[in-house]
Amino acid sequence: MKTEFTAAITQLSAERNLPKETILAALEAALASAYKKGAPSPDQDILVKIDPDDGKIRAYIPKVVVDSVTNPYGEISVDEARNLRDTIQVGGVVELEFEPTNAGRITAQTTRQVVLQRLREAEHRTIYEEFTDKEGEVVTGVVQFIDPKQIYVRLNRTEAILPLSEQMHDERYYRGQRLKLYLLDVVRSDRGPQIVVSRSHPSLLRRLFELEIPEVHSRVVELRAIAREAGHRSKVAVSAHQDGIEPVGCCLGPRGVRLQGIINELSGEKIDVIQWHSDPGVFISNALSPAQVASIKINEAGKVATVVVPDRQLSLAIGKEGQNARLAARLTGWRIDIKSVSAAEAARAASQELERVVETVEEEPIAPEPVTIEPVSEPTEPLAIFELEAPPEKPEEKTQIRFAEDFLPTTPKIGKRGKEKEKKSEKEKGKRHKKQIIHLQDDAYEE
Repeated sequence: MKTEFTAAITQLSAERNLPKETILAALEAALASAYKKGAPSPDQDILVKIDPDDGKIRAYIPKVVVDSVTNPYGEISVDEARNLRDTIQVGGVVELEFEPTNAGRITAQTTRQVVLQRLREAEHRTIYEEFTDKEGEVVTGVVQFIDPKQIYVRLNRTEAILPLSEQMHDERYYRGQRLKLYLLDVVRSDRGPQIVVSRSHPSLLRRLFELEIPEVHSRVVELRAIAREAGHRSKVAVSAHQDGIEPVGCCLGPRGVRLQGIINELSGEKIDVIQWHSDPGVFISNALSPAQVASIKINEAGKVATVVVPDRQLSLAIGKEGQNARLAARLTGWRIDIKSVSAAEAARAASQELERVVETVEEEPIAPEPVTIEPVSEPTEPLAIFELEAPPEKPEEKTQIRFAEDFLPTTPKIGKRGKEKEKKSEKEKGKRHKKQIIHLQDDAYEE
């Protein structure tokens, strides 16, 4: 018969996603901790058992059977133990039923706190064990809260963290958005397991290929190498383990449907699928696609490849800000130097000219001119020694300070009467000039 107790245990098990046995064990431990306060001795062990059918609670005191009792709270004599069980031997354990006292409001509150604590610990342990096995896998989560440094994502019944370093920088997140995430790490802490997920990890692309492409999931097509710049572009090298299977076509699918599903999941990130090859030269040429390669020179010792492309293909081979060449180098593991055909021909002509000059110099060495050194004869006459006299010292001249007024021409000062005379003379000159003009006009009229 289903009782209220069993119904409550069933409901709690469904809410916490824990088995009923775990909940019952937590409840028994909580009751034992609460009943211990009413025991005859504080060091007394209490054992609580709950009947899962009717929910009846029974408390017991376990005691060890000994010949001579030294601790009456934890030991019992053989004779007393055989009154309870005939076949008991020394060293066995007898459980004596115990009736708890003072089981009031404080005991119930303590029991409740202990039960919640034990359930929380059991839930954290279950979550940790569940997600530890999923490290390196793809999980689906819903964005709950967006923080400047990290995003909180809900994974079924727990919460994960998407740090800023693991986000796609060109991707915009919003609350309620459903994302596929790569489970990066699970760390156990006091507050429960801390789950770290990623959107920029290269292995996310690998797991998405395994989910979307059956041949990759069944290992018929293998992903040999992956180079990724999250949110911008990625390159994937694939190869087939069975004859008659075209690996690139399997990854693309009919009309590119399979690859388009992965691109949509990564918010439009461009993905180049190329054919892997054991020959480094062919592999590097494929990695630089969509650019065409004219010739390639491999240096095995330094693991350096010098690639020559047509002049029109140079910018395509390098890519925007060197992205195509950078991804090709990561994918192949080789250092790639890209040159155009004209630059390569100019460098080859310059090297040939230099070799020709060196050969000419080596064939016609220039002989050095002989140098004759004549012996120096000793002087027959003694050398004359001249003494130079110092020039006589000039007496110091005193510098004379002169002013600007000394160099400027002096102008006479004009008083008030002088200014009035100048004005009268200017007026008379103006009148004379007018009279001359009038006379000239009259003469012209008479003519």
